[in-house]
Amino acid sequence: MTVIIIDPSTKFRPDDPDFASKLPDAFRDYSKGGKHFERVKRTYRLMHTNQTVQFGIEQRKKWMNFDHESLTIMDALNELIDESDPDCDVPNVYHAYQTAEAIRKVYPDRDWMHLVGLIHDLGKIMCFYDQPQWAAVGDIYPVGCAPAKEVVYSADTFDECSDQMNPNYNTKLGMYAKNCGINNLQMSWGHDEYLFQVLKNHGTTLPSIGMYMIRFHSFYPWHTGNAYDHFCTEEDLKMREEVKAFSTFDLYTKSDDALPDKSALREYYQKLIDKYIPGKVSF
Repeated sequence: MTVIIIDPSTKFRPDDPDFASKLPDAFRDYSKGGKHFERVKRTYRLMHTNQTVQFGIEQRKKWMNFDHESLTIMDALNELIDESDPDCDVPNVYHAYQTAEAIRKVYPDRDWMHLVGLIHDLGKIMCFYDQPQWAAVGDIYPVGCAPAKEVVYSADTFDECSDQMNPNYNTKLGMYAKNCGINNLQMSWGHDEYLFQVLKNHGTTLPSIGMYMIRFHSFYPWHTGNAYDHFCTEEDLKMREEVKAFSTFDLYTKSDDALPDKSALREYYQKLIDKYIPGKVSF
């Protein structure tokens, strides 16, 4: 796999206006030629069939009691292997450090963003409490309206979703109003929303933009595909640029090789945890 080293001393940076044109095409390969095609498409078909408005309501009731376990952030970092990831098979904790360290190189003064890079996928911890991966991982999208064509495999994986047979939910606006705001959409239930709610419940002091990155970093159809603009406010459009910048670190630092030394990095990130998310967190 091609590995991108994001270094502030080079022109190859997410804030370079030509950054996108310099990226390799080796990532997010959802085609039949992708090395994990069967596994990945199966996960998305299950997601697109079962993620309904009612399912999302039930999941929020189940998980937002925050009564599964109490853990420190460092102890909650885990080695889940994401079945929706077409790019690599490394345990999630290594991807966390890869993302965080890349951000740290480019934005040394944004310590809160370093921490967001480390923890952004932590909501996948649900899978250790009998949550199926299709209800925890992968790209997210709003339920209660027709899926945009930019949603992964949207052309042939929503045919058995009951919401898409409901005239209240299968139109462009569905159950929403135009320009209602991204925060007011019911997103498919997954690790983004779960971690956002966990941290909000804990009382984190991460800035609002950091929380926004956590909540919508997997909303690729929106921040990268430019879909769902009809739901956006002016603030959403501004925030999208920040979330998209974060996603470049999330995506283009993945590698099955050259895994980071977790023990060498632990002290630095523990200080950030103590600063922004101290103590034990209720999951």
